[in-house]
Amino acid sequence: MSQTFTVPLSSVMKELGLETIYMPENGENILISSKDVNRPGVEFTGFLDFYDNKRILVVGHTENAFLGRYSQEERERALEGLISRKPPAIIICRSLKPYPEMMEAAKRHGVALLGTADTTSSLVAALVSYMNVELAPRVTRHGVLVEVYGEGILLVGDSGVGKSETAIELIKRGHRLIADDAVEIRRVSKKSLVGTAPENIRHFIELRGIGIINARRIFGMGAVKLTEKIDMVINLEIWDKTKVYDRMGMENEYTEILGLRVPVLTIPVKPGRNLAVIIEVAAMNNRQKKMGYNAAKELLQNLGMTYNDDDNGNPKINWNL
Repeated sequence: MSQTFTVPLSSVMKELGLETIYMPENGENILISSKDVNRPGVEFTGFLDFYDNKRILVVGHTENAFLGRYSQEERERALEGLISRKPPAIIICRSLKPYPEMMEAAKRHGVALLGTADTTSSLVAALVSYMNVELAPRVTRHGVLVEVYGEGILLVGDSGVGKSETAIELIKRGHRLIADDAVEIRRVSKKSLVGTAPENIRHFIELRGIGIINARRIFGMGAVKLTEKIDMVINLEIWDKTKVYDRMGMENEYTEILGLRVPVLTIPVKPGRNLAVIIEVAAMNNRQKKMGYNAAKELLQNLGMTYNDDDNGNPKINWNL
């Protein structure tokens, strides 16, 4: 069963700069659980069969003008039928003044009434974008998230394999830390995963033999970042001489996080390997692949070999013997 997340209405108001027109006594306890918003149209005509009272109502110039066509009695009836179902809040755009019938119904049923000078379209876009992040499905993974050349790299592996030490080296080379030890991953769209650090451990890194350090205070604000998309997962593991590691990058491997496939590489760790440089190259190579270039395919062509891509985009060599 999927977990339902909520965001306080006060956080929405702060993020979008909304003004209070009317706030019920329990306003600080109002929680929003739906990413969708509702611009009431047919609802003002009395058709409420598919109305979802978990959505924030947004009233703009069009909705306001539609209500203006009603008589006072008809407007009161239309607003009573909608507001009596207690939506979490009503936002009035373009600094429009609410009708007295709307104000009375909001007070009667304890519904927050908010205002903004923004246009309806810009308000809805900003609200949906914010709610998509705050209410996104999420999972916490053990690992380190860094930004390398604009690519979000999630480092995973057994405890003590060197993830945090590698992150420090990457920071010294000009890259940025997002999270160490615990990475909170959110699925913000059908194609995107975004990672961040839990607030109470943000910017902190644990280094065995040294202890806890604050990366922001030691390396400066340019060394950290609050969030980053996850473009790639790199699994660090102790070198196993009995295992055959990929030497050409012919096959694309993936791992699944929150239902989305993310490219994954396994990099063996042993003394003498510069993991920071390897990860930098992996980040640049992953960007090239997203742009349509694959070095392994070019090499096959230079050697006169032909290949066909499988369903995962992996080149399969046609051996013409």
